[in-house]
Amino acid sequence: MNKIPFEPVPSIAEELSIPVKSVLATVLLLKEGNTIPFIARYRKEMTHNLDELELRKIEERLAYLTELHERKETIIASIESQGKLTDALLAQISSCQVKTELEDIYLPYKPKRRTRAQIAREKGLEPLAERMLSQPFPADPSKEAAAFIDLEKGVATIEEALAGARDIAAEASSENINVRSVIRDLFSQEGMLVSKEADKEKDVEQKFAQYYDFQEKISKIPSHRYLAIRRGENEGVLRFHIEINEEAALSAIQKLMKVNSQSPYAKELAAAIEDAFSRLLKPSIETDLRVELKMQSDRQAVDVFASNLRNVLMAAPLGTKTVIGIDPGIRTGCKCASVDETGKFLDYATVFLSQGERALAAAKESLRAMIKKTSPFAIAVGNGTYGRETESFVRAFLKEENLGHIILVSVSESGASVYSASDTAREEFPDLDLTIRGAISIARRLQDPLAELVKVDPKSIGVGQYQHDVFQPLLHDKLKEVVESCVNSVGVEVNTASASLLTYVSGIGPTLATKIVKHREKNGPFKSRNALKEVSGLGPKTFEQAAGFLRVSESPNPLDKSAVHPERYELVEKIAQDQKVSLEELMRSPRLIDAIPVELYLNTEVGIHTLSDIISELKKPGRDPRALFEPPCFRDDVQTMNDLKPGMKLEGIVTNVTAFGAFVDIGVHQDGLVHISEITDRYIKDPSEVLQVGDKIKVEVLQVEPEKKRISLSAKKNRDAAKAPAKKAAPKQEKFSSNPFASL
Repeated sequence: MNKIPFEPVPSIAEELSIPVKSVLATVLLLKEGNTIPFIARYRKEMTHNLDELELRKIEERLAYLTELHERKETIIASIESQGKLTDALLAQISSCQVKTELEDIYLPYKPKRRTRAQIAREKGLEPLAERMLSQPFPADPSKEAAAFIDLEKGVATIEEALAGARDIAAEASSENINVRSVIRDLFSQEGMLVSKEADKEKDVEQKFAQYYDFQEKISKIPSHRYLAIRRGENEGVLRFHIEINEEAALSAIQKLMKVNSQSPYAKELAAAIEDAFSRLLKPSIETDLRVELKMQSDRQAVDVFASNLRNVLMAAPLGTKTVIGIDPGIRTGCKCASVDETGKFLDYATVFLSQGERALAAAKESLRAMIKKTSPFAIAVGNGTYGRETESFVRAFLKEENLGHIILVSVSESGASVYSASDTAREEFPDLDLTIRGAISIARRLQDPLAELVKVDPKSIGVGQYQHDVFQPLLHDKLKEVVESCVNSVGVEVNTASASLLTYVSGIGPTLATKIVKHREKNGPFKSRNALKEVSGLGPKTFEQAAGFLRVSESPNPLDKSAVHPERYELVEKIAQDQKVSLEELMRSPRLIDAIPVELYLNTEVGIHTLSDIISELKKPGRDPRALFEPPCFRDDVQTMNDLKPGMKLEGIVTNVTAFGAFVDIGVHQDGLVHISEITDRYIKDPSEVLQVGDKIKVEVLQVEPEKKRISLSAKKNRDAAKAPAKKAAPKQEKFSSNPFASL
């Protein structure tokens, strides 16, 4: 069997515009089992300071090329077994860099079901088809076809012979790699997606009304619109197809197949080409293109989700403060739970705010007792149903009791119910009702959003776009990658972290995370990073990958509280020794740290990047990269949609950013939508250019539709000026419907 070399590094380097030596180092490090966070943080000299994004692009491209290489070997083996592998074909397969093109090369040799062309070959008509394809001149098709009449083979007439030859010629035309390439390009560049209504009755909410008679170039259609149309098709509301100029397509194929107008066979070959296009090429390439568009749209939607998720996970934490969490409820009451500064559950109560004065008085007494018992720094109220009313009650209560020092914060409930009913929650609090677990989760989310949200399936956090329509393995892998990146960026206190949080630390998976927690519960807190080696299953390689991202705040070694990797402790100790101070004294003295003669400590393993990171850590050991906490502020006079009026100006928090706009929480249970055309006074291609999840913005109410639960908002600073005629025409902002929710 012919073997082809696999050398992905030069190709990756050229495609990503990254030096070959950096790509090679990354590939080798990945093959050795190193994680992306570890490589990005602790192997900067080897990769020449590639960041995490560049490393992941290399990893992704390496996986693609590996799959491509494996497919090439399978294809070569298949063609070789048929005795049809030539040196030219082998070279063509070896040099191919795109999966689609590879399949086009393989198509003529691919075992397939019994086609019309195959049946014609069995009837002995291939020589006639070869005459048709070669376009001889002079020739007499009818006379030549007569020689192939054979009743035993099922060829009774001249026309049957010519028809069979046309079938062979049609298949040959459709499998010609140059023909497929040109038609594929024509579809990609000029194809028009045409959508029509299939069954209006199924579209009760008229979500797909704008697509009942719609068309747009596929080269320009945004991902959210394509996914919306696909959803409409899947729900039986729409049907769509991709159209191209068929005359241009046929003309291109005829040119490539060298149709000679002077040849008597020209008419026959032209008919075969027309059949090839309509019966074989068009359906095949349209199917491929629909799949490709879906993959592109999935990737874009997943990227949007990933960006939003990162911003949610990296939201500013309140920190190690005692908090009371309240899960609002009307009929079943509001569940209140207090947690200490480490997130440990302390106490709970249920209060009823809508059952009359007596119940209200009892609620105040319960809250008063809980505050007296636990002395909270803040109270977190879930922002779901009855959240604003609960918030108003607590605010009035705090004022009445002269407890203004207690911060009151509205916290997103997205995914809290999922966590409450999860195995993780049951393991943490087996004896508590799931509603109490929900209140605990709300309190912890305020303390540390990252530590709490890792317990929830990212898809349940509510910051995605078409997350149920995209390819789920792609979504899962991307979101796992984001969570892993965030967790390792912040670092984890090993003695308080949950198994869910430890799972995402570099080198540690679910099994080892559980072992670490059980070891901690059995033997007490870890005294140092080195003590982690006592955990069963945590070997040298895992320790190398994980140690730098784990913190041991009670360790006698101050470096255990920092992001300095244990492999560099000896170097830092030497620096302190040279400065004639202890480690503790060095880390307490910015003056001494600034005076370190860095050049003295450079060597083949430790370069300027690593030393710069070490010095930064010495100045602020274990620093949290997240922003400082600042509570949101909603208007007291706006609590439900009925309180909203067009023209009203409000402050809100961005909860989700999609390709078509941003959703904003303005404190009325229902997020409002700022369409992309209303985000800013200037033209933007993507809302994420301006907004991120968690941003505080000022908005103006444009339209309120309580019956449809829709709120339209604008974030433009000067809407009147924006309406004035522009001096110079700007690109038209994407807007296809007066209904900003049409893409949902």
